[in-house]
Amino acid sequence: MTKIVKIKTGSKFEDHGSYSRIVAVDNWIFVSNTAGRNPDTKEIPEDVGAQTHQVFANIERALAAVGASLADVVMSRVFIQEPKDTEAVMTIVGEKFRSTDPASTVTCPPLGSTVYKVEIEVTAYRGASTADSEKRTIAL
Repeated sequence: MTKIVKIKTGSKFEDHGSYSRIVAVDNWIFVSNTAGRNPDTKEIPEDVGAQTHQVFANIERALAAVGASLADVVMSRVFIQEPKDTEAVMTIVGEKFRSTDPASTVTCPPLGSTVYKVEIEVTAYRGASTADSEKRTIAL
C-alpha cells in the first residue's frame, strides 16, 4: 500500500495556504517552493548569495526529515526575483548539485514579496543518490 508522509515546519505561510513543506509518496519526495528565511531567527538575509545558501539549508533540513538528501534530487525549479542575480544564484546551485545534475528550470518571475530574492522547489527520489546512473551527452 502507498504511504504518504506530509511534513510541516510550523510556518505561518503553510497554515495560511494549507500546504506541506514536503509530501513524500513512497520514495518520491516533493519539496514546496522554499525561500531563504532562517527557521530559527525568522530573518531573511539581504544578500542574494546568503539567501540562496539559506534556501539550500532549509531544503536539506526538510529532505533529511524523510531520509533523503540533495544527492537524491532529480528536478529543481529555481525562481530568481531579479535577472541580474541569475549568475550569483546559479553559481551556488551549481556547487550544490555538482555531480547530481538534476533536470532544472530557471526563471525570473515576480515572487510573493520583494524581500525574497530566490526561491527553489525540488523533487527528489529517495535512493537516487545510490542508484545505478548513466550520463550521456547528445546534440540538440
